[in-house]
Amino acid sequence: MFLDVLRRRNPDFITAAMALHQAGRIPANAYVLDLDAVTANARVLKTEADRHGLTIYAMTKQVGRSSSFCRAVMAGGIEKSVAVDMACARATHNAGMQVGHLGHLSQIARHEADAAAAVLRPDYWTVFNETKAQEAASGANKAGRIQNLLARIKAEGDTFYRGHEGGFDAEDILAVADAIDALDGGRFAGITTFPALLFDHSSRKVKPTPNLATLTRTAEALRRAGRTDIAVNAPGTTSSVLLAALAEAGATQCEPGNGLHGTTALHVVEDLPELPAVLYLTEVSHLSGGKAYCLGGGFYIDPIFPDYPVKAIVSPEPTTAADALREVEIPPPAAIDYYAMIDATGPAASRPGDTAVFGFRGQAFVTRAYVVGVSGISTGDPKVETIENSFGQPEAWPL
Repeated sequence: MFLDVLRRRNPDFITAAMALHQAGRIPANAYVLDLDAVTANARVLKTEADRHGLTIYAMTKQVGRSSSFCRAVMAGGIEKSVAVDMACARATHNAGMQVGHLGHLSQIARHEADAAAAVLRPDYWTVFNETKAQEAASGANKAGRIQNLLARIKAEGDTFYRGHEGGFDAEDILAVADAIDALDGGRFAGITTFPALLFDHSSRKVKPTPNLATLTRTAEALRRAGRTDIAVNAPGTTSSVLLAALAEAGATQCEPGNGLHGTTALHVVEDLPELPAVLYLTEVSHLSGGKAYCLGGGFYIDPIFPDYPVKAIVSPEPTTAADALREVEIPPPAAIDYYAMIDATGPAASRPGDTAVFGFRGQAFVTRAYVVGVSGISTGDPKVETIENSFGQPEAWPL
């Protein structure tokens, strides 16, 4: 699905990536980033966030916490990150991007809290329970600072992905706020949830979840109790066209991830201001039984859509032509994706060494793929800036 959008809206990115691969500059099994497009997308999102008075933090996990991605986002005006886990926090910190929000979705392990408070010094830190609040506050207190804490809240009827559950009961928020304020080193600063927005397949639109109403209702209860200076953090399916709705619902913070590289679900069905800026590139290894086997390692297909036929551009030279599209069989999630199988029947069948380009809504951080940042595509002078692993660490490729 995302390959169709890439071919139509950013074809120069595809041909540049293929040319770099054929020249031996980009490895197989790589998520490749168009850094120029990332900067432009970040600028669009930051401008819209400013227009609605929203603080904006960048999510980097989907593109493997790439350091060049972080710098491209900062060039577009988004200066701080939201870290989905400590690996994200370390990577963005090392890339020179300050951590604006820590602890959401993944809570911080007990023996990492002191270091996170002292070194990362996040603007906000989300906690799911009293124990985690105490750990965060204690770490901040030892570092001689006060930590702004966000309470992750939940209410009956809220929507959570399986395995993402947790948080304080929203109806108890006044007592929760008082308890957090009583911690040495802690300050109750606001509330959060996830997801606040979700793509609806039947209407092909992004709609608010019950969680967003829970945030709005809880924020109002806090205001009635005299707590007016609170942050309302509302992440999920964030693109620039949705920020007005978040602000109207009372959100004060937004956290684009896929929106920064133009791969939210809504980008498939509508041409939004953000350009597609990520692709997955690999190469054909061998032929067997009418199939061309291409090297794997990064075949994570985010299950936001029902199963659909996967295709790739497969060619020995740069192209976006329709006749270079081939159907591909991806190994099921239960299997290790050493290879994917490309249809190699008919004229101009694929050969070993051919480049294969896919359009995924990726989650590079859960794969063993390289992440490659490329600048200069918009000016016709592409240059590989970084080749890293999914922790944002340089790889000495090819060895």
